[in-house]
Amino acid sequence: MSESGPSSHSHLAPGTPLCAGCGGLQALQQLYRVLGDKTVVVNAAGCMTLLSIYPFTPFAGSWLYTAMACAAAGAQGVRDALDIQLAKGRISSAEDLATVVLTGDGSAYGMGLSATSAALDRGLDFLYLCYDNEGYGNTGHQYSSATPRAAHTATSRVSGYAGSKKDLFAIWAAHRPSYVATAIAAEPQDLARKVKKAAALRGPRLLLVLAPCPTGWGFDPALTVKVGQLAVETGIWPLKEYVDGRAVHTKIPRQRTPLAEYLRLQGRFAHLFSPQPDEQRLAELQQAVEDYWQQVTE
Repeated sequence: MSESGPSSHSHLAPGTPLCAGCGGLQALQQLYRVLGDKTVVVNAAGCMTLLSIYPFTPFAGSWLYTAMACAAAGAQGVRDALDIQLAKGRISSAEDLATVVLTGDGSAYGMGLSATSAALDRGLDFLYLCYDNEGYGNTGHQYSSATPRAAHTATSRVSGYAGSKKDLFAIWAAHRPSYVATAIAAEPQDLARKVKKAAALRGPRLLLVLAPCPTGWGFDPALTVKVGQLAVETGIWPLKEYVDGRAVHTKIPRQRTPLAEYLRLQGRFAHLFSPQPDEQRLAELQQAVEDYWQQVTE
């Protein structure tokens, strides 16, 4: 673990060295306002590990770096150590720390999913925050299991990614954890409510936050909030939560904005509009959104 740099107990230290307009950092700030320094952040390799400039981090609490595949295993060790200290009376319940896993989608959807599934099976008491920028952002934005269909990445350049975005919400919910929620910083009230709800529970909890990425997605950082709002308004990013054995949508866009308005702002989808619109692929992508919401409202 490393020392924390100058910070208040409820905010990350200023000047954190991440890309301008990072949607993931906005969500992390919200989480830290609630949890503060009574945390051990187990940070898998990814964009957010750039917050650390050895031996300092912007976290007022504790921070532990792990490889991309084993953050959940690291969280198990941290939680076990704290529980042993509690059982032996070496720390009081007031001194206990929340165990928080912080990962990008490369770890959450792919490399770290096996260890995370095992932690869920064991009922590990931890909060898992995934900042989902839909690619391996820290290494040049190669595609991940979270990349949406047709998006250009460093490893899917010609006609875009041929696969489909994995449903991590459903995978977590299948384990019957304490809580799962999707969120986005562009909807701050929804995000704040879900952060507080997750923090108040025990057991495995996931906050899956879409993180618009100006660098990897190809848009002006000033448009981060706009892109996030359109993700919700078009219905491509459903806001929902799983608790007490059932999934509920927390915002249903009844009059959805056409998906093309969201895609057009991002360079990773420019090939769908130039040199001429690819009407067939745009229609297919729109239909996938319509099919999802048709199932929801039936």
